[in-house]
Amino acid sequence: MADDSEWMKLPIDQKCEHKLWKARLHGYEEALKLFQRIDDEKSPEWSKYLGFIKKFVTDSNAVAQLKGLEAVLAYVENAHVAGRTTGEVVSGVVCKVFNQPKARAKELGLEICMMYIEIEKAEAVQEELLKGLDNKNPKIIVMCIETIRKALSEFGSKIVTLKPVVKVLPKLFESREKAVRDEAKLLAVEMYRWIRDALRPPLQNINSVQFKELEEEWVKLPPSAPKQTRFLRSQQDLKTKFEQAASSDGVDGDEDEEAPPEVDAYELLEAVEILSKLPKDFYEKIESKKWQERKEALEALEILVKNPKIESGDFGDVVRTLKKVIGKDTNVMLVAVAAKCVVGLATGLRKKFGTYACLVVPTILEKFKEKKPNVVQALQEAIDAVFLTTTLQNISEDVLAVMDNKNPSIKQQSSLFLSRSFRHCTPSTLPKSLLKPFCAALLKQINDSAPEVRDAAFEALGTALKVVGEKAVNPFLADVDKLKLDRIKECAEKIELAGGKKVAGGAEKKDVKSATKTAPVAEAPPAKPAAPQKKAPVAKAGGPPKKGKVAGGAGAKGKKAAVETKDVVETELSDEVCEEKASAVLPSSCMQLLDSGNWKERLASMEEFQKAVEQMEKSEMPCQALVRMLAKKPGWKETNFQVMQMKLHIVGLIAVKGNFSKTSALVVLECLVDKIGDVKCGIKSKEALTAIGEACSLPWTAEHVVSMAFAQKNPKNQAETLNWLANAMKEFGFSGINVKAFINNVKTALGATNPAVRTSAIALLGVMFLYMGAPLRMFFEDEKPALLTQIDAEFEKMQGQTPPAPFRGSIKKEGQDENEEAEEPDDEGGNDVMDLLPRSDIGEKITSDMVSKMSDKNWKIRKEGLDEVAAVINEAKFIQPNIGELPIALKARLGDSNKILLQQTLTILQQIATAMGPNIKQHVKNLGIPIITVLGDSKSNVRAAALTTLNAWVEQTGMKEWLEGEDLSEELKKENPFLRQEVLGWLAEKLPTLRTVPPDLMLCVPNLYSCLEDRNGDVRKKAQEALPTFMMHLGYEKMFKATNKLKTASKDQVVSLLEKARTNMPAKPAAPVKAADSKPAGGVKSAPASAKPQPPPAYDESEVSVPDSKQDPKKAKSAGAAAKGKGVIGKKAPIKSNAKEEEDKSGPIFTHVPNGKEQRIKDEKGLKVLKWNFTTPRDEYIEQLKTQMSSCSAKWLQDELFHLDFQHHIKALTAMIEHLEDEKDATINCLDLVLKWFTLRFFDTNTSVLMKALEYLKMLFTMLSRENYHLNEYEASSFIPYLVLKVGESKDVVRKDVRALLNMMCKVYPASKVFTFLMDGTKSKNSKQRAECLEELGCLIESYGMNVCQPTAAKALKEIAVHIGDRDNSVRNAALNTVVVVYNVCGDQVFKLIGNLSEKEMSMLEERIKRSAKKPAAAPVKQVEEKPQRSQGGHPNASLMRRPPLDEVPSKLKIMYRTYRIQSRSQNAHPEQSFPSIPREFQLDLDIIENDHTRVSEMPDLVQHKLDELLEPVLIPEPKIRAVSPHFDDMHNSIASTINFVVSQVASGDINTSIQALAQIDEVLRQEDKAEAMSGHIDQFLIATFMQLRLIYSTHMADERLDKDDIVRLYSCIIGNMISLFQMELLAREASMGVLKDLMHGLITLMLDSRVEDLEDGQQLIRSVNLLVVRVLEKSDQTNILSALLVLLQDSLLASASSPKFSELVMKCLWRMVRLLPESVNNINLDRILLDIHNFMKIFPKDKLKQLKSDIPLRTLKTLLHTLCRLTGPKILDHMTMIENKNESELETHLRRVVKHSLDQTSSKSDRETEKGANGMDELAAKSKVSDILAEIFKKIGSKENTKEGLTELYEYKQKYSDADIDPFLKNTSQFFQSYVERGLRMIELEREGKGRVQSSSSGISPQSADTFVPSSTITAPTIPTNGEEVKPAVYLERLKILRQRHGLENNSKQHDERPPLTSLLSKPSAPTVASSTDMLHSKLSQLKESREHYHQELESNQSHMQSSMGTTSSVTNLDDLKKRLERIKSNRK
Repeated sequence: MADDSEWMKLPIDQKCEHKLWKARLHGYEEALKLFQRIDDEKSPEWSKYLGFIKKFVTDSNAVAQLKGLEAVLAYVENAHVAGRTTGEVVSGVVCKVFNQPKARAKELGLEICMMYIEIEKAEAVQEELLKGLDNKNPKIIVMCIETIRKALSEFGSKIVTLKPVVKVLPKLFESREKAVRDEAKLLAVEMYRWIRDALRPPLQNINSVQFKELEEEWVKLPPSAPKQTRFLRSQQDLKTKFEQAASSDGVDGDEDEEAPPEVDAYELLEAVEILSKLPKDFYEKIESKKWQERKEALEALEILVKNPKIESGDFGDVVRTLKKVIGKDTNVMLVAVAAKCVVGLATGLRKKFGTYACLVVPTILEKFKEKKPNVVQALQEAIDAVFLTTTLQNISEDVLAVMDNKNPSIKQQSSLFLSRSFRHCTPSTLPKSLLKPFCAALLKQINDSAPEVRDAAFEALGTALKVVGEKAVNPFLADVDKLKLDRIKECAEKIELAGGKKVAGGAEKKDVKSATKTAPVAEAPPAKPAAPQKKAPVAKAGGPPKKGKVAGGAGAKGKKAAVETKDVVETELSDEVCEEKASAVLPSSCMQLLDSGNWKERLASMEEFQKAVEQMEKSEMPCQALVRMLAKKPGWKETNFQVMQMKLHIVGLIAVKGNFSKTSALVVLECLVDKIGDVKCGIKSKEALTAIGEACSLPWTAEHVVSMAFAQKNPKNQAETLNWLANAMKEFGFSGINVKAFINNVKTALGATNPAVRTSAIALLGVMFLYMGAPLRMFFEDEKPALLTQIDAEFEKMQGQTPPAPFRGSIKKEGQDENEEAEEPDDEGGNDVMDLLPRSDIGEKITSDMVSKMSDKNWKIRKEGLDEVAAVINEAKFIQPNIGELPIALKARLGDSNKILLQQTLTILQQIATAMGPNIKQHVKNLGIPIITVLGDSKSNVRAAALTTLNAWVEQTGMKEWLEGEDLSEELKKENPFLRQEVLGWLAEKLPTLRTVPPDLMLCVPNLYSCLEDRNGDVRKKAQEALPTFMMHLGYEKMFKATNKLKTASKDQVVSLLEKARTNMPAKPAAPVKAADSKPAGGVKSAPASAKPQPPPAYDESEVSVPDSKQDPKKAKSAGAAAKGKGVIGKKAPIKSNAKEEEDKSGPIFTHVPNGKEQRIKDEKGLKVLKWNFTTPRDEYIEQLKTQMSSCSAKWLQDELFHLDFQHHIKALTAMIEHLEDEKDATINCLDLVLKWFTLRFFDTNTSVLMKALEYLKMLFTMLSRENYHLNEYEASSFIPYLVLKVGESKDVVRKDVRALLNMMCKVYPASKVFTFLMDGTKSKNSKQRAECLEELGCLIESYGMNVCQPTAAKALKEIAVHIGDRDNSVRNAALNTVVVVYNVCGDQVFKLIGNLSEKEMSMLEERIKRSAKKPAAAPVKQVEEKPQRSQGGHPNASLMRRPPLDEVPSKLKIMYRTYRIQSRSQNAHPEQSFPSIPREFQLDLDIIENDHTRVSEMPDLVQHKLDELLEPVLIPEPKIRAVSPHFDDMHNSIASTINFVVSQVASGDINTSIQALAQIDEVLRQEDKAEAMSGHIDQFLIATFMQLRLIYSTHMADERLDKDDIVRLYSCIIGNMISLFQMELLAREASMGVLKDLMHGLITLMLDSRVEDLEDGQQLIRSVNLLVVRVLEKSDQTNILSALLVLLQDSLLASASSPKFSELVMKCLWRMVRLLPESVNNINLDRILLDIHNFMKIFPKDKLKQLKSDIPLRTLKTLLHTLCRLTGPKILDHMTMIENKNESELETHLRRVVKHSLDQTSSKSDRETEKGANGMDELAAKSKVSDILAEIFKKIGSKENTKEGLTELYEYKQKYSDADIDPFLKNTSQFFQSYVERGLRMIELEREGKGRVQSSSSGISPQSADTFVPSSTITAPTIPTNGEEVKPAVYLERLKILRQRHGLENNSKQHDERPPLTSLLSKPSAPTVASSTDMLHSKLSQLKESREHYHQELESNQSHMQSSMGTTSSVTNLDDLKKRLERIKSNRK
């Protein structure tokens, strides 16, 4: 029960995972209730169970498992996230549920699978179920089959993919288990319900008995199509539809519903690879002379091609072999076998065989001459099979070529083939352009002498009539007599087409139409019996039906008004008949006066004639009779112009109002042409011609008019005829114009002597150029150059113009009936123009020798072959489609390894496209698709050439042929990034221009989706660009549905991209837009036919205006939508919107968003957005940036910034430049986004944009520098790496600007961090970039010193040195130059920093250094001199943009500003000198300071020092405030920033700059209220200080040109500052361990520097350092300083180059610390100290320490540990927490031993100290040995606390034991210490004798000096001789003099307040009377400063550990002297 109570308390999810099954059972029950209770499918509760939902299913306990399955079913049904668990749960169901004995478990498992399918996871479920079929457990297999069957039964074949199931089905029938076989049988029956006979082929190979059983079951199935009974979540609307249909009317519902699409058995089959299975000797045998061997080879191939589905491959050789057998083999039996092989290949490959169709079709057609039926039948089967793999368009030329063959069998079979082919066509695949030549050829054959040829032709024409309808075919049958026409119609009725459903629909439609037309058609013939006799067939076929249709249409569809006149054909009437008809309609008076001799009467007659015509009805008007009456004498020779004008006007009126036939037109045309040049009648003549053109069509009228005009010799008429025609073309459009018919007349006109004729001809050509384009010029290339120049000039005028919309002629506005025709014009028009060109047949010129050359192994011979082909094509200019075997040969060359030949092949293919024109279509599959393959080439120039060729082909063929079939999708399937991005880019460009696309485009969608997730960023980008263009044709729904086949993660991503694309989907081009296109046919259908001509509307208006009321509303809507969506392609925009746009642009471009940048930084850190890091920018980055910028930039600017056209980018940049100064704050607020946008531009190739971008960036960074802005890490990391990329740009002008930008970058971002980015840039593959980065690194080092090198100088230099061995010469030179720069900075140390180089590289470097001929010591000076040039290398106009001179920062300050880094790493000899322990804060602050130089307004001028006054009596000058700022903290609002800046100057390479900085810091430190400002900057200050110490040590001391006094001044200031700092305990404690370690290192190195001794005041300097060291030891954080000393000792012992004295001094400091431990032990972090000691002992175990030359390190360590143990006792063992594996530590063992010993010793010592009391000397005397007594005494002297006591004891000891020898104890100490002891003893002696008085509060300097030198007893050893010579008395006198001064100052209580700050000593004096401040900087005054600081400390702490020294013994005279000096100082200050 206890266990139960425990798990009962657990939450549900933990119960479900509990180890007790009862707990799990309980958990599952609760989970089930929970799942059923949660309403929100997106509740976060669901996600809790994602990880372990599978365990519900796989539970080992059957009872719990059952409940778990129920819970899972509820989960899957309700949870939004359930889809993610599909794979694991279904897998668990298959493996752990389907094998369960309980039926309920299996039932639940099956239901879970079904539920997953319902939530759109059918594929994942099916995949797991198919895996289950491979399980060894038959129970599992049976359940998997049953689940698949049930899923198929309920969801149908659309949801359950049958192909993979079909694949495994035969295997299931072979199972040993009967249950499996039975279930497989049930599955096969269910599958048959859905796919019917498509299932038979895959199951042909199963056991015959089983197959027979299946067939029996299949027969029993109902014939009706099955229906889906269960629906996916996305199909709920379909479900509702089904339910409504079932409830309302089941039968109707059944009829309305579409049957499921028939499944093609081919799709269910697995492709078989047969090429590799061909016999090895196949090609040898097929060429054999023995027919038996040839037969064997063919039979072997026949067996292979019987496979129903063949895997694609290169079958070119096989097809060529079969072609040869069919065409040339004499054995007809082999021809039949070869034909069967072709059938097998075509059937097995399907569309993939289309490539080879053009090879075999001509040969098969030619072979139809064979008589044997079996051969003919085999050939028929072959050509039919081939036709199904290609299109009729592709083989049309080959078929037409044999239609004129003399052999009747060939003609017959060709016609029969066409008949069979037409049956597979639809009106859209059999356009007029294709039907026209076929009908013309077949019409010839219906008149053939051979009856079988006629019959075949009738059948073919009848089939065409059935497929496309009478309306499309009738125009081509105009001249066919009635009998033949009836025969064609009879054949049409008998034909049954392949597409049964479409035919039925078509027939039904025709029946409906014929029903409506029956009456009119019946009545029409009797209605016109009196009319003149017409050609019976034509009248019956053309006239009456159309008339009837118009009448029956009742005007609702009165659309044929113009059309029917065109087809009206009349017989020529006699004069008598005409007069009779005219008399019936004209007044008698009119008829009588027509031939009157009086012109006035004739004019009156004409007026009556006109009135009568105007009043006549159209049907009553006898047009031919009327125009013949007008020709009655005098007729057209009328002399009176008024009468003639009336006549011409009446002709036009008749043409407009009546049914004007061509017969009537021929009556008047000649006279109209004759009068066209007449001055008075010419206009009327032209009007009449235009009217006739409308009545009889312009093409016919123009042809006759032009031929008549040029039959005359009147140039005026010729010129005016051409002018009329030019104008008529604009009015009527170009449709149907027979250019060929009058092109010769135009040529004649061009050669005319009359200039007016030539001018008119050229003007006409200009109009024709509008419609025909460039091909028109080809007709006139043979003209004279002068004439060609005129023609070209005219063409140039027309270039870019759009032809006006036609408004005359037979304009069809027929809406839906014309839809099928609307798709044709483009092709038709294009063909019409190109068909006019004379073409050569080059088939015979492409010899087999030429083809064999092209396939030769030698590239030179291949090139010869290609050259010959190019020559043939160039010579022919225009060629026919027959090019022999050239396609196969050229295709092979497209894969040529020689790229030059590959490019030559592409050029040839481009020539072929131009030369062949639209007929190139038939070569798209075999030559065009391989061009696409070349787009995957790795060479960009090859890809560019391929794209050019591809576009040249598409220009001729259109896109339809390329998109048909699987070829394009196969290309996209290849995982070649170049191929994918080029093809997708090409599609994205082409698809938006198409109105319709073949359905095969859908095949590309899966590959498009895979491209969206491609690893290559460019591919993804192109895929995203192409996505909207696919969607515009396929629709969102289809594309969304296609995502169901993707994995979940992929689907989510693709769907989100689809949603984005949906918003950017372009509109389809509308039909009206095409109407105004340059294509002639498109222009015919854009305006309604109207009786009255109307002026042509403007092009823009035609696109946006509301279409005519007769126009189809759908078209009107689409036209409007297109115009609205596309804005008429930018040609017309409303003025209002323009104004609004201008208004929008007037506002600010950037908006200040509070905390916007901070939020973006936060989002990027939290990974809420993509981090700006990429190789090339992907679309998701661009979209993210676009989204982010939307909130802070103007809408119009954003549109410009993210436009695809670079011109818009330039506009945006121009605007940004204009607004930069006005919108500084806003720009800075969104600076990160602006910089990110510029990184995108760095990836553009447009130089104009790049240069503009760099111009803006230079201005931007100048502004940022001026505004004191500093880039943060977020901004820098997202911009600088991409800027560094452009440093390798090939263009010099770009590189120069980028270098300038990098230079300016250092003003707003730390140079050391820029250095890191440049180092990354040196790793680039671009050699130019590597070289430039190295050069820039050199500049940085030269300008800023070695401290810029990151992470350390050694690492950086090693990386730079690697490039000395680079392959590229420029990179080598750059690397060498950079290393030389380093050499100039730090000398020979460079060789240590760069590491090991090869001998060759080292010699190159040494040679370069020699050539540079620079001395390293001069480097700092060089840096100071060169810095100004670098710092001003920014924007060329920078000087114009800076602030006024008051705020201007002098270049000298810029120099000082950065020099604190110059020699930071030049002494990097020891590993301890790198900065791992320096706090990060310091680094960052320094970097900010570095860029903060503009915050200092002006630097004070340095004082000109009077050095000769240095030794004069000290005069402290009065305080002088600096001229620039009255108070230090007023220099800038930010005190911290100012301090940062000043601290940075401390490390300056310029001594004066450094002194200035130190003086300012001293001012801060000396003012109590401001000293706190230094808090937080201590580490920085100390680092800057020891950097300066290093710089002095390494550079200044070695530079002979520098005045040593300046160095002493600098040392004095440094030490004075440090002493001031370390007086303040609060500040001193801020120093970190690493900084203290480096500081101590620097100070000890200084004390050991022998060069300091040579300085004039060197000894004083060393003493000051001694004093400073003591202060550091006392005042610093005791843990940090102790830890620092331990690490320093460890490093010094490790370093072989380290001096032994260095280690000794470190140990003496440690001893000093040991003495301080009693006071500080409670404040020390013992854990950390013990860790440091542990680390020390790990490196130096006791054994190793004993091996050292000196035992002092070991003793030091023991003393430290002993003291710690003594002070803390056993508790010390509790402080080893930071030590890992402390049991292994030597330290623990040692401590345990010491603790025990220490306890005893401590107690004895305390007893001794207690007993000592007042009898201390007695106890000493009682010691057994004299040496022990003296040792104890000297120990006290060395202690700070007991110094006085020790000296007293020593004095008393000497008094008691006068013969005692203390020399042995003094000889190991320094001379100064010995003197100190002697002085101390003398002072005690004087005191005892009463000869002098010492102040009670002071015990002299001796104790202090002892403090200083006891721990460092050998510190002065290097500077004061220890070779036995006596110290000169002058030394003591000098020191006594200083001590007197100190003593005198101490007597003045106000001195501290009145003492001027150090800063004032360095400021410019206000009056000449004030002494120079340089006095204060002398080394002696540093001692005075020390004394003052000591006194200051005493006042603050009221303690007296820093006492004055021996000056107490001075005489009264000396005191008076000092008082006088003090008075003098005071008077000076006043």
